Amino acid sequence: MTKADIVEQVHESLGLTKKDIAKVVDEVFTSIRTEILEKDNVKISGFGNFEVKKRGRRIGRNPKTGVETVIEPRTVVVFRPSQIFKDEVNG
Repeated sequence: MTKADIVEQVHESLGLTKKDIAKVVDEVFTSIRTEILEKDNVKISGFGNFEVKKRGRRIGRNPKTGVETVIEPRTVVVFRPSQIFKDEVNG
């Protein structure tokens, strides 16, 4: 699903103009992105959490050659679905 697909679905559901919906969708994603970049977690009730985690330095292995290499520390964003969402997915 793309951002354009989201805009289309909301347009069909609410009947507002696609231009207005696109602005709202962009603003929602911008707000989420801004919070994550500030290293804050984003919690969307009934959907899930976007969490910022730090991964430490570790030794990895190139699967093709088998050569060990150092993987430098980095920050990653992890999505954890809510229990409600998990229950819906699992039937």
